[in-house]
Amino acid sequence: MTDLKTILNPGDLFKNLPQIETPRLLLRKLMIKDANDVYEYASNPEVSRTVVWDYHKSLEDTMSFLGQVMLQYQKGIPAPWGIIYKEENKLIGTGGYHLWYPQHSYAELGYVISQRYWNKGLMTEALNEMMRFGFEVMQLNRIEARCFVDNAASERVMQKCGMKYEGTLRSTMFIKGQFRDLKVYSLLRSENHS
Repeated sequence: MTDLKTILNPGDLFKNLPQIETPRLLLRKLMIKDANDVYEYASNPEVSRTVVWDYHKSLEDTMSFLGQVMLQYQKGIPAPWGIIYKEENKLIGTGGYHLWYPQHSYAELGYVISQRYWNKGLMTEALNEMMRFGFEVMQLNRIEARCFVDNAASERVMQKCGMKYEGTLRSTMFIKGQFRDLKVYSLLRSENHS
């Protein structure tokens, strides 16, 4: 496991997003060379059904996404880690903080993983380390995540990571032509036992 306690100055946190290693995974900054692996899962309509973005219709869509992430890193804006499955040295998803309010010690996580790697506990393994990073490095008091009400797999991941269900935000986002309800989960520093 990576020691995260004193890696970064908070102002440079996402400019210098560190690598984190778990038994089966490596979390690292995304790179342009990841385009084919990202496209492989992001072009799957079944994967994009559970997230706010539309499936990638071409490698150009993926390159545009990666370009945006590179810009976020450069500007120090919260941006995701690429999730590498070490056994295959393959990028299989992304995850990380997309909203951060340092003045409130609060941040929100999001994540996605290739359908081929569903139901193997890999996202739970990654999310546990992302939350540890949030509490230890970002000094968060509250970490939140949300999912569509029909996304039972994502909800299970949050539950397995110790997050508590807070409620459902009714018709809170207009996504893919319809208003969607989102379930809200969170974990507080006082509840974190990792």
